[in-house]
Parts: sequence; structure tokens; C-alpha cells
Amino acid sequence: MVDKMGLILLYIAGALIIAYCGWALVLYLLQATFLYQPVRDVLDTPSKLGLDFQSVLFKTSDGLLLTGWYIPAEKSELTILFCQGNGGNVMHRLDSINIFHNLGLNCFIFDYRGYGSSQGKPSEEGTYLDAVAAYKWLTGRKKVSPDNIVIFGRSLGGSIATQLAANVRPRALVIESAFTSYVDMGKRFFPYMPVRWFARFSYTTIHYVKYVRCPIMVIHSRDDKVVPFEFGLKLYEAANEPKEFVQIVGSHNDGFLLSKAIYTKAWLNWLRFLKEREVQPVVVRPVSNIQGSRSKSASHCPRFIQAKGSE
Repeated sequence: MVDKMGLILLYIAGALIIAYCGWALVLYLLQATFLYQPVRDVLDTPSKLGLDFQSVLFKTSDGLLLTGWYIPAEKSELTILFCQGNGGNVMHRLDSINIFHNLGLNCFIFDYRGYGSSQGKPSEEGTYLDAVAAYKWLTGRKKVSPDNIVIFGRSLGGSIATQLAANVRPRALVIESAFTSYVDMGKRFFPYMPVRWFARFSYTTIHYVKYVRCPIMVIHSRDDKVVPFEFGLKLYEAANEPKEFVQIVGSHNDGFLLSKAIYTKAWLNWLRFLKEREVQPVVVRPVSNIQGSRSKSASHCPRFIQAKGSE
């Protein structure tokens, strides 16, 4: 009887191990599908909002043609370089484009490879190359001075924007609803898996942010159920001065809309600060040449701009 029971337990343990390994294999193989969720059809444009815009076609260093929109604002010096999140395409960012336009900012938003009408298939290295190509289009084709570029990234775009800002010299960096790293996100959603061993991507925002030498504003909602609020705090703490932390309310995808009053006010204050601040010369150290430093930056107490309810 004891031997029979032991055999049953052994079978159960074996079945559980097989199921665990099978699920781990599925997660490993489907990581790109989970991470990148592009939409090909671009059905709306800024003209839906009554905004003039330029359809842009530009090439990456590895030969892919990407598409984007350049939306000018009247008599604006500053331009937002918009690195979007992992889902949809440029048409899903019209609300943000409208906010930036009302703030008096030019905006250049582009689709990563494999998104919208852009060629190719998304990858981590590819998204970094795409952001560099967009930056070069602004500084080269549009003749926008780096001192007049504010790099903005939301969610996955926060990591891409931070990597870019660590390698170039923009006026400022703004990251919203961003995560610390791909591995940290994996641990959050699959705590029972050896994520570090299985991870096929890095997106180490927490590492890149340490090498950004321009002013940084971090925006995050305490209600974010996708990217934890604590990730935003960690990014803020790792960032160099000058920096600002803005706490909003609402979900991962609509916090900037539910907190529109505090969100807009924070941007206005930030733009005023940038205008008053003298641009300081800095030495840019490419992230690609930086060996993952483990030194901790000095701890700072966040200066919160908090949303009081749904403004």
C-alpha cells in the first residue's frame, strides 16, 4: 500500500514538473508576442483633431523605412520626440499629441519597426535603432537643435527613451509609467519562474537612467496595476539631478487623462523650469560602451507633485 501511494505521488510530481517545464517553454518562446503588440492599420491621423501634420518617412541605420508624424505648434522652440508604448501605433496616441499641442510643443511621434506602416519586425536592439533614427531625422532633416528636444517615453517607450537620452544630449527627458527592467516586469507577472534565466530581453531602464545628464521628470500613477508605482520611484531615485517626480492617478493607460489637470500643470511647470535653466555643457558617454555599473547614486527624497483625486 505504501509503495503504491509512493508511486502515485511520484507520477503526480512528474506530471507537475512536465507541466511546469512545458509552461516555461511556452513563455520563453512567446515572449516577443507578449512584449510587442503592434497594430498595422493606421485609421486616424491628427487631422481628426484639426491639427496640421507632416507624414514622415525615414530610414534606420540597418536600412528599414519607418513612418511617423511631425505635428508643429505655432512659434514653438521645443519639440517632443515621442517614444510610445508596446501596443497599437501612432493613431492610439492622439490624446497625448493633442495635449502636447495645447502646451505649445512641436511633436514628432514615430512607429517602431513592425508597427503601423513601418517596415521590419520589432526587437530590442531594433527599437533602440529606431529611436536613434528618429532623433537624427529631427536634428538632421528638421534642423532641430538637441537643446530644443525633449525626449518623452511612455511604458516600454520609457526604456527606449532613456536609452536614447543616455547616448545623446537632449534638453530634457520625461518618462511616464516606465518600468525598471524587463526582468523586473517578468518577476512581477511570473514570480514562480526563473525569469532571469529565461528572459530574452533586457530593457534595463534603471541602468540607462544613471547615465542621463539632462533634467529628468518621472511621471507615475499609484493606481498603475501593470507597472508598479514603486518602479517609478526607483527610477526617480536612480536618476541624476535635476529631477522631478509627478504622482498621478488612474490606470496604466489612462492615468494622464484622468489626472489631466495635475498632468498639464506639471508639464507647464517643467517647461517653465527648462526655459529658465541655462543649458549646461555635458560629456556624453554612450551606454553601449558603459559596463553595467553597480555603484548607487545618492538617495534623494522625492519632491512629489501629487494628484488629489481625479482632476
